[in-house]
Amino acid sequence: MAIELYQFRPLWGLPNFSPFCMKLETYLRLAGLPYEVVKGEHVFNSPSGKLPYIRDRGRVVTDSSQIIDYLKAQYGDPLDERLTPAQRATALAFQRLVEESLYWAALYSRWLDARNWPSVRQAVFGHLPPLLRRLVPAMVRAKLRRDARGQGIGRHGEDELYAIGCHDVDAVATALGEQPYFLGDAPTSIDATMFGFLANLIWAPLDSPIKRQAAKYPQLDAYCRRMWARCFAERPLPPAAQR
Repeated sequence: MAIELYQFRPLWGLPNFSPFCMKLETYLRLAGLPYEVVKGEHVFNSPSGKLPYIRDRGRVVTDSSQIIDYLKAQYGDPLDERLTPAQRATALAFQRLVEESLYWAALYSRWLDARNWPSVRQAVFGHLPPLLRRLVPAMVRAKLRRDARGQGIGRHGEDELYAIGCHDVDAVATALGEQPYFLGDAPTSIDATMFGFLANLIWAPLDSPIKRQAAKYPQLDAYCRRMWARCFAERPLPPAAQR
């Protein structure tokens, strides 16, 4: 029985505009687990109020990291079973870096930077009926502004905030170096995380200092192309990657 995957709809040629959703779908493909994406708008049906979540044999699991832990416990751990303790520690440290630091700078660039907001609003909410199209974007944006301020990064000025994101990109690029994958010659679960975040940064049609910083490292684009060929080869590259 296929795992039911509930996530946002594809956008900009990416499997998902949420790096967490894209992380999970990439993991499912890397691990060779059968799944089906359930079409529709599911965020209001999620037990946590967030996406992604899965339904597996009647059990609902939320949060991308908790879902991956659940899948490993239920179906084995073919990607990470041979990692050393030091490699596992490195993977966890970089997962935290992108999910709890770089994520917030990227969120700001997408949802709160006034230069990108009109494009994001149209792309994400343009399909809604007129009344919702007027109300929902402002509500979502206000919530994300509160979230960023509560996390702390939203209390920085824009230049400081983007500097934090650029330093994170530098660290990711340095760690990858010339390796095919983040921990060597074969993909592991950290690559699902890194790909979900980097592709959403590099290939989303939005400009920001952190995107320009990432463009200084050709290995990041090459890495995303390598992961795409491995996991989503049946789909054309996103338009931003074809330029």
